[in-house]
Amino acid sequence: MSRRDEYVNKLKEQIDRLNAQVDELETKAEQASGDARKSYEKRVAQLQETLQPAKDMLKKAKDSGEQQWDKLEADAEKTYKAFLHSYNYFKSQMK
Repeated sequence: MSRRDEYVNKLKEQIDRLNAQVDELETKAEQASGDARKSYEKRVAQLQETLQPAKDMLKKAKDSGEQQWDKLEADAEKTYKAFLHSYNYFKSQMK
């Protein structure tokens, strides 16, 4: 398996894990009421928007050639870290 294929698999697993975490937050939003619910729903929508570039990056990584790979790998890491930071911040604010 090439380095690119390994990275694509790793990125897919990370995105799947993050999707599951966002799903958990959506469930909490459904269980909340009033202002808490609105806050959860707003933040979940923001997290989904933040995650979309990572999903787009995964598609590009799957479709990329070896020449494009190095740049895509760096961009994918930045995108993933940005989402993870947003998610962790959101989670800390909701405790």
